[in-house]
Amino acid sequence: MSDFKGKLFVFSAPSGSGKTTIVRHLLKQEKFNLEFSISATSRAPRGEEKDGVDYYFIDLKEFKSHIKNDDFLEWEEVYRDNFYGTLKTEVERIWALKKHVIFDIDVVGGLRIKKKFPEETLSVFVKPPSVDELKIRLKKRSTESEDKINMRIAKASVELATAPQFDKIIKNYELDVALKEAEELVGEFLNLKK
Repeated sequence: MSDFKGKLFVFSAPSGSGKTTIVRHLLKQEKFNLEFSISATSRAPRGEEKDGVDYYFIDLKEFKSHIKNDDFLEWEEVYRDNFYGTLKTEVERIWALKKHVIFDIDVVGGLRIKKKFPEETLSVFVKPPSVDELKIRLKKRSTESEDKINMRIAKASVELATAPQFDKIIKNYELDVALKEAEELVGEFLNLKK
């Protein structure tokens, strides 16, 4: 591990809640010195996704080999044979750059990182206006089948129940308000003066 031990910012939420939009916004704020933690996944790329940018795309056999070798900080089989995880080397890579790590990951992974690094981590749950609104947002993306969307919606109800386990909850009803709140939370956790 690098001698620089930065902070970890975990943003978790059901698909379609707006966490990725919030994370992208925070990454643009130079004062925070953030670097995005790229998750590994066993699924195939969707749309314009690029390996090493959006995800590290690893085939199922290799992913399971990494699990066996204890190479992950956290991992989960989100859907059958569809694994996601954070490689330990990813956090090491970011800390070697002397930057703080920001994650855009599912609730289970987010809570596992908080448990491993309780003092260094701020865990934030992004709450959507409603499950109906989530469904509308997921359909607008046009990246997945109706079945996949229904699977995500079913999972969202379970994920919403975990919100109280996070340090903070941002209600993403109005994006501008949610972005401002996210900035304030990160700034406070880094002890930055206004």
